[in-house]
Amino acid sequence: MKKSFNHLTLDLRIEIQECLSHNMTFKQIAKRVNKSPTTISREVKSHLVIKKTDINHYKNGQEISTLCPFLIKPPFVCNGCKRKCIQCGYEKHFYYAKPAQNDYVFNLKDARLGIPLNKQEFYDMDKIVTNGLNEGQHLYHILKTNNISISIQSVYRYRKLGYLSATALDFPRIAKFKERKQKYSAYVPKQAKIGRAYLDFTIFCEENATYSWVEMDTVIGKIGGKCLLTFNFNFCNFMFALLLDNKTAKEVAEKVIKLKEDLKENEYIFGKIFPILLTDNGGEFANIFVFENDLLGQKESNLFFCDPYRSCQKPQVEKNHTLLRDIAPKGTSFDEWTQETVNLIFSHINSVKRKSLNGKTPFEIFSFTYGEKLAEILGVKKIPFDQVIQSPKLLKQK
Repeated sequence: MKKSFNHLTLDLRIEIQECLSHNMTFKQIAKRVNKSPTTISREVKSHLVIKKTDINHYKNGQEISTLCPFLIKPPFVCNGCKRKCIQCGYEKHFYYAKPAQNDYVFNLKDARLGIPLNKQEFYDMDKIVTNGLNEGQHLYHILKTNNISISIQSVYRYRKLGYLSATALDFPRIAKFKERKQKYSAYVPKQAKIGRAYLDFTIFCEENATYSWVEMDTVIGKIGGKCLLTFNFNFCNFMFALLLDNKTAKEVAEKVIKLKEDLKENEYIFGKIFPILLTDNGGEFANIFVFENDLLGQKESNLFFCDPYRSCQKPQVEKNHTLLRDIAPKGTSFDEWTQETVNLIFSHINSVKRKSLNGKTPFEIFSFTYGEKLAEILGVKKIPFDQVIQSPKLLKQK
């Protein structure tokens, strides 16, 4: 069972107390409450209720420790001890759920409050920090030497807000290192995914008794440069790609519209070949109606999205990308490529025999289903078996 990483609740603490009363080990308790044994051990040792004893113990005329030898080893408490109600004379340790919960709540609130400074304390801190920085001292050294009870991050935050007398040039780290730029990746709006989530995809396939769909994804070359929009037919692992000038919804829309026009010119219907599309949450797929509607605006396909951070829900296109990376390893720039280069690469990829297809190639299965003409429209041609190249040598021979 997968371990839970949520905080302990009062109910779980009561459960731990009951288990300790029945002399259960930390491992047994952990399995019962779905936590790790280390978590249980830390919880018990952090919230011990200690009851001192007035009885002194002597051995050979010398006073010895009042700690029971059984408390040195797990479970470190007397909850399950049969002699706990007897005056054994030793110091007693107990774990109680309610006091432990109260300590937890108090510490949680205290940690969130931080250490507030009044006006005079702040001015004193500002003066000390500024003088130390002018002397070339490190910020950590200044705070520890003067027992200033705030974190380094708080000082940098005060400086950024303009509260300190010291400027950015007075902080050696700020002057030496540029502030990191935050990257905000585009994504598909939540409203657009209503009725198009992965659960909706599985229900749709079951209701329509279909197990054939097309998985989509994008592959980047150099960051900011050209990239690939890949399509993978799950029933035969046939994959082709369109070369994109950039990874934007506008660029993807233009390429998909061009694909639909090429298919229509050759009397093929996009919705018949791509009835179900499954992809991730990348912003390049935000223009949903480009995929779902035909050139006249009538719905012809169904687009669905995987759950966030669950690329395993479209495993075949991800697996097929490894064949692409055999020819174009990560870091390879696509900027000098043309669509003809992409077509050549995927012609070789689709001509590789697959164990999952009983020794057949994706090209053979796809062309048997749809015909070689459609494969050629998608840019893929048959490569003789003895001429297949599955390494960077393919790009060098081009």
